[in-house]
Amino acid sequence: MKPVRVGICGLGTVGSGTFNVLTRNAREISARAGTDIIIEQIGARRDNPNADTSSSNVTRDVFDVVRNPNVDVVVELIGGTTVAKELVEEAIDNGKHVVTANKALIAEFGNELFARAEAKGVSIAYEAAVAGGIPIIKSLREGLGANKVEWLAGIINGTGNFILTEMKDKGRDFADVLKEAQELGYAEADPTFDVEGIDAAHKLVILASIAFGMPLQFDKIFTEGISTIQPQDVTYAEELGYRIKHLGIARQSEQGVELRVHPTLIPEKRLIANVDGVMNAVLVKGDAVGPTLYYGAGAGAEPTASAVVADVVDVARAFTAPQENKVAHLGFNAAALKDYPILPMGDVETAYYLRMTAEDRPGVLNQITQILSDAGVSIEALIQKEPHTGETAVPLILLTNRAVEKQMLAAVESIEALDSIQGGVSHIRVESLG
Repeated sequence: MKPVRVGICGLGTVGSGTFNVLTRNAREISARAGTDIIIEQIGARRDNPNADTSSSNVTRDVFDVVRNPNVDVVVELIGGTTVAKELVEEAIDNGKHVVTANKALIAEFGNELFARAEAKGVSIAYEAAVAGGIPIIKSLREGLGANKVEWLAGIINGTGNFILTEMKDKGRDFADVLKEAQELGYAEADPTFDVEGIDAAHKLVILASIAFGMPLQFDKIFTEGISTIQPQDVTYAEELGYRIKHLGIARQSEQGVELRVHPTLIPEKRLIANVDGVMNAVLVKGDAVGPTLYYGAGAGAEPTASAVVADVVDVARAFTAPQENKVAHLGFNAAALKDYPILPMGDVETAYYLRMTAEDRPGVLNQITQILSDAGVSIEALIQKEPHTGETAVPLILLTNRAVEKQMLAAVESIEALDSIQGGVSHIRVESLG
């Protein structure tokens, strides 16, 4: 088999890592692919001191790479959804396979790009788009191919997980830890995508589409960030035997598919509750295999490059295979994908953690429990602290049984309206993940 020639577009963190892994492990990679894999050309606006490309064919125009007739596989690592989309479309139209780490591109435009690629008889591989070096795409699409996936839950953004871990371990507040995360390079100058859950939402949509066999539907996902989490929430959660994690959760039921990213209390005994720092983990429940956990580095130059290069190897192995014999982009043949309804967040059922500041006087707790009872919500656990000297209000923390979101929110609104409640009621969803 003739060598497979690769063009790398982008020489940033992941691009330099991909170049280094391909060159350093060339012998092992070629042995696994069944042919030599050669870096034919690199498209990058500037050099990267972390990758010695002095002996490589480098162009400052990434479109030179997709137009190079000698390039078989285009590796898109420039990010974004504008130039990257044009680049991938032109690569496909030129009959080139594509490998990408671009979760936003796949989540928002994957449906049309996959259809375009199938029409041209080429593949788009995107293992590195979700959870860095963890092979979760391959595991869902192939390793768990015998299963009906019931649900999955993932810590799929390392920045948010680092912040919550620091809040738990050191009692620090959100703003303080976020500043450190930015100084360490874990968070961008504008951290919105990480801390408000948009990055995790991109990844969750991809995982859910593969898990349940449905088109990508990024516009329908519910997203809530972690910026409102207070240190006392982390402390009280631990008193109750829980940890707070920023989870992406997808669950299929007769009513539809849940797609949601939000802070979540998880029992501390669960393995995923003990995934700390910048690490990622995805928990998948299949009907045949049961729960399986996938853990590892969710970002970084070489962990992500590990997934990129693995995709290049897969593409090389199937280079001459007919399109119908290749693994479908979402694991299901395009004709078999089902457009399941996405369950509105108001109809989702979970348990809840509630924290409020209440006047320390008789009858207040009865009022609160009556409101919850009228909404069909029962209380699982309660923490009531003693008032500090000279104060008349106390923190009150409730853990409820499962309830429908819109009923719970209506109850919270009624509790907030009580004259015995100072300020708002903090609420965080709770999942057992058992």
